[in-house]
Amino acid sequence: MAGNGEVGPTALRMMLGSHLRRLRERAGVSRSDAGWAIRASESKISRLELGRVGFKERDVQDLLSLYGVTEARERERLLELAREANNRGWWHRYGDVTPDWFDAYLGLEAAAEMIRTYEIQFVPGLLQTADYARAVARLTPGSARSEAEVERVVDLRTRRQRVLDREPPLKLWAVVEESVLLRPIGGRQVLRDQLDALRAAVERPNVTLQIIPVDSPGHAAAGGAFTILRFPQRDLPDIVYLEHLTSALYLDKRDDVDTYTQALNLLATTGPPPQSAHDHLTTLLNRLSS
Repeated sequence: MAGNGEVGPTALRMMLGSHLRRLRERAGVSRSDAGWAIRASESKISRLELGRVGFKERDVQDLLSLYGVTEARERERLLELAREANNRGWWHRYGDVTPDWFDAYLGLEAAAEMIRTYEIQFVPGLLQTADYARAVARLTPGSARSEAEVERVVDLRTRRQRVLDREPPLKLWAVVEESVLLRPIGGRQVLRDQLDALRAAVERPNVTLQIIPVDSPGHAAAGGAFTILRFPQRDLPDIVYLEHLTSALYLDKRDDVDTYTQALNLLATTGPPPQSAHDHLTTLLNRLSS
């Protein structure tokens, strides 16, 4: 899998679901009839085809028969994909400190070849220092995390950042509001160290950072933060990830993806060029030190 990200269960479910949808449409079978064949509802077929739920091997066998897939090698290939998709990714062991709806994102992040993100509140997670991540973890609303849980969150954040060092590395393009870099989360020293780490990060060929000045006019992405993930596998569409306080949305419809992509492209072309990020960070650091 070198060079193609870590194709974990989330991505595999999406690949299998997409393949089953094409087989169903080619066979002229409705979702309702497909659901009947596996003793399930039409909505269950929709969730399977979107890769939102796990696959029972028996259900896959029945659907392949319904769709007229009789070639033994093809059936076994898809059944093996279903078995692999039911395995748990490495991130599952951090389930005690992450919400259920975030698990899918961790799988997609591990499988992506490129991530483009727009941030309005925090430094992107893949670029956070341990101390900054620790301070963010302590801001969790609701019941306060214990220090042990905070450290688990930091461990997870550090583990996730390995995607930037694999071969070939994940490409990360972050567009960040300058106000994010002025907010002393964790205190001035934590912020200073974080800005210095960002300055080192932008020197990496696979990391691009654009900083939108606080005095810039309004723009198309003013609605809030979002992330677009792209994958090396042809079976996987681009995904837009929108995180809320108690849930998240995963958008893969072409119109939705295009809208968010156009907004990010507009930000990238109208904002300061990436080449200015290093100097901008140096200026912010000098202000902190004065």
